[in-house]
Amino acid sequence: KPAIITTAGQSADIEMVKTVFERAAIPFKADAQLKAAALAAAGAKTLVIVLGGSTKGMGAAGISTDAELARTSALLAEARKLGLTVIGLHVGGEARRGQLSDVFIQAAVPACHYVIVVADGDKDGFITKLCGTKVPIDKVERTSKTVEPIQKAFK
Repeated sequence: KPAIITTAGQSADIEMVKTVFERAAIPFKADAQLKAAALAAAGAKTLVIVLGGSTKGMGAAGISTDAELARTSALLAEARKLGLTVIGLHVGGEARRGQLSDVFIQAAVPACHYVIVVADGDKDGFITKLCGTKVPIDKVERTSKTVEPIQKAFK
């Protein structure tokens, strides 16, 4: 603690994750467009990446897919350099999967220390395969069920 929450793909799922952290009583800051250069100043010990691409979200932010991927990669590299714990959350389920989201999931999951996923978002095992044997993964029924694994992760 504290955590800083951002997105990989600019999906609105960050709003659900902020609610989960409030319910879990975990202190956090959130910045959907967090830049690597601002990570150290955020004072966080954990970087939480909300996994899921949104063309609407990127359009509203004025960010291309390539620019968002570059931001995500730079952020993960900086987190590694600073020794932060990285937690990936995919809470959008099956509806937040697809070619665009998978690009961001593939870029971020291998850099995570822990991943939580709403189970129907990993029906095909894509996220589980990316985690392999190195990244612990917990699957939950629905977004509201992420509170418990989040609380355990921050104990």
